[in-house]
Amino acid sequence: MEARVGDHIVVHSTHQGEPERTGEVLEVRGDSGGPPYLVKWSPDGHEGLFFPSGTCHVVRDAVHG
Repeated sequence: MEARVGDHIVVHSTHQGEPERTGEVLEVRGDSGGPPYLVKWSPDGHEGLFFPSGTCHVVRDAVHG
């Protein structure tokens, strides 16, 4: 997985009925756009270091695309 600052990460729920989580990438700490990522999660604004799994994908920032 590769991400850039401003991209959004969407984490799909592994349990039926649980909502997806979406967050904005604030920092990329891995090499060449790799994880881990510092992410600001919606809607509460919580920031945390994120190591992606197979249940997520990156949505490119349209401005920097």
